[in-house]
Amino acid sequence: MAMLGKRRPSRPASGHSGLAGTPGGKTRHTATDGDTSPLVIERLAHDGRGVAHSANGKTVFVDQALPGEQVEVAIHLTRKRFDEAHVKSLLTSSDQRVTPPCPHFGHCGGCDLQHLNIDAQRVHKREVVRDLFARQGITLGEIGSIQGDDQGYRRRARLGVKVDSQGNTRLGFRAAHSHRLVDIERCPVLVDSLQQLLTPLRELLKRLDAPRHVGHIELLATATTQVVLVRQLKEHLQDAERWQAFAQHRQVALGTWLGRETPTLHWHGAPPVLEESLILNDQPSLKLSFAPGDFLQVNAQVNQQMVAQVMQWLVPKPGQKLLDLFAGIGNFSLPIAAAGAEVHAVEGNPAMVARIAINAKHNALMVSGQQADLNDPASVKELLSAHRDSDALVLDPPRSGGEAICQALARHPVPRVVYISCDPATLARDAAHLVHAGYRVKQVAVADMFLHTAHMETLMLFEINVV
Repeated sequence: MAMLGKRRPSRPASGHSGLAGTPGGKTRHTATDGDTSPLVIERLAHDGRGVAHSANGKTVFVDQALPGEQVEVAIHLTRKRFDEAHVKSLLTSSDQRVTPPCPHFGHCGGCDLQHLNIDAQRVHKREVVRDLFARQGITLGEIGSIQGDDQGYRRRARLGVKVDSQGNTRLGFRAAHSHRLVDIERCPVLVDSLQQLLTPLRELLKRLDAPRHVGHIELLATATTQVVLVRQLKEHLQDAERWQAFAQHRQVALGTWLGRETPTLHWHGAPPVLEESLILNDQPSLKLSFAPGDFLQVNAQVNQQMVAQVMQWLVPKPGQKLLDLFAGIGNFSLPIAAAGAEVHAVEGNPAMVARIAINAKHNALMVSGQQADLNDPASVKELLSAHRDSDALVLDPPRSGGEAICQALARHPVPRVVYISCDPATLARDAAHLVHAGYRVKQVAVADMFLHTAHMETLMLFEINVV
């Protein structure tokens, strides 16, 4: 998340002492005689940058600097209340500093924290959650940790394609908060089957007659299938044949989003069977089908543990009634239904309501569903009123959070609420509504969904006595 909700500039684009240099596309503001003194990093900001103060007391956010380190910096952006800088020279190094596993770290905008050891990353994220809740007047107790592998975890990625004025083609990710594309040779956080496609894809792009017609490439891996989805702005028959030959040789499923304004998906060959498997204790595994564009957690290993954690907190059983809001493809609905509870799944997207019904049928489960605007207070109040006899509610909203739901729970309380959040700031905001209404925080856990980045997934259990 961005510090104070501010938009961050692009990451530095050239190296200095093994660290990143000045941001691409920005004028470098060389430090003056008055601000050349070394800085001591005091702490990490929520977005992972080091925080220091200059001799005149001004706050300085320093890319890739860690607490306790003494650094010489170059300021690349000056604002009234704070400066943004990068490290010119690392004078003293933190014992938490490690060599980043990725050669593109500091240039690519995908990762923020590869220079910080994994245990310290986890501590930092728990402290971010604790701090955000403290700002809402909520003191948290112990915060649990759901841990996963720090490399080879990401099963989905979108790669940008750029052809420069000299005809050189780049394939990779954008620098942070920039349109500048960083050419990527390898990406350690990608699952191995997708990482192995990077070099062949780059070579294929060089052979295309019209690479500028390729907008981006999306990669997706399941347990049995690798999928390459090409955003093709304009059809080119010879290039289409090259893509098909690539797919056959690499044994991947190939789809093309064709068209500029309203693209349509065309599969080259039979559409692949895309499924997510969820393994439950003492129960057969569940198969959740999905389509390109459906929301799917990027980290399968951690998602499996998150589902297990929610099941452990709720202990659903026959006779119970549960609401699953922002239910997606049924990531929580189906495991809860498999335990015998009665589940009503709600989604804003009608296609997802249909998807949950299909997945429930394929797994021989009963899950009722409906479409509703979960950001509309009137719709939410009507929903909670209609399901006032629910024993628990699961809430897994997008980054914007579920404020309308948490506000409505004050008047239509459900005994237990499990909130899964990808933005701790909106989670803290919404939790304040619940606590003000009388809910108690019973459990908190931070999950390793996005290791090496400042992003995190947080799970919370709230309880209230309902008369």
